[in-house]
Amino acid sequence: MKSGLLSFPVTHFDADLRVDEARYRDHLAWQSSFDVAGLFAAGGTGEGFSLTSAEIDRVLRIAVEESGDRVPVLAPATGSTAQAVAQAQAAQEAGASGLLLFPPYLTEASQAGLVEHIGAVCRATDLGVIVYSRANAVLTDSTVAEVADRNPTLIGLKDGVGDIEQMTRTYAKVGDRLIYVGGLPTAETFALPLLQLGVSTYSSALYNFLPEFALRFYAAVRAQDRVAVYSMLNDFVIPYIDIRDRTKGYAVSIVKAGLTAVGRDGGRVRPPLTDLTEAELAELTTLVHKVS
Repeated sequence: MKSGLLSFPVTHFDADLRVDEARYRDHLAWQSSFDVAGLFAAGGTGEGFSLTSAEIDRVLRIAVEESGDRVPVLAPATGSTAQAVAQAQAAQEAGASGLLLFPPYLTEASQAGLVEHIGAVCRATDLGVIVYSRANAVLTDSTVAEVADRNPTLIGLKDGVGDIEQMTRTYAKVGDRLIYVGGLPTAETFALPLLQLGVSTYSSALYNFLPEFALRFYAAVRAQDRVAVYSMLNDFVIPYIDIRDRTKGYAVSIVKAGLTAVGRDGGRVRPPLTDLTEAELAELTTLVHKVS
């Protein structure tokens, strides 16, 4: 996984905002037909935070059925420690290839508490676990080293903070024991500089609707082709971010709008997220057509 591009497939909803299995299956088939290294089902871009536990289980099983024989499918572990453990166990039963452990829900925690939270999920299954460092669960380098030493099934750290000093300290202390995944919104923006810090891959939201562009971008990053990277940043990524930054939550909404822009009907987001306006969708469509 550390040498290929990763992505979070969106979760499609019907007009009543119920999971639309047919459209989701079609999307997964398309996503897994390209050279992607892993798909995170029901994750952040997949609106996992808006899904019930039963829906997460169903979305994951669909992803495993559609793509599990071609590409690793990773499941979310979210909420409280008890809930994350239950989701982890259900994910192993569903045939997931690994887990992405999200920050615990709506609570602050000490580093010692996060160590126990991560350990409980790692012990719950045989699956490899990538822990997401962000929000109320930002891990220090010492904590990362401790949980990596304690838990053989901890395989990765996803960074959602972008603190250069902290990543430098973490890589210096832990080295290649873990996979390091870029997890900032529109990760392409940070991909080239973070590569120097050991972050060899990232999860690309753009892959959802521009898979070939996303793969070209990733190849340019890995080749450290600065000219190509900055050309693509200027041509698409930065103008895309300008739209994304207009409203909170658009980091997810704009991805579904991107699918609609390429003729694949991303549909609506669930509350509390809001969809792009018609004018913004038209602006995005014009931008997408320049690079697709």
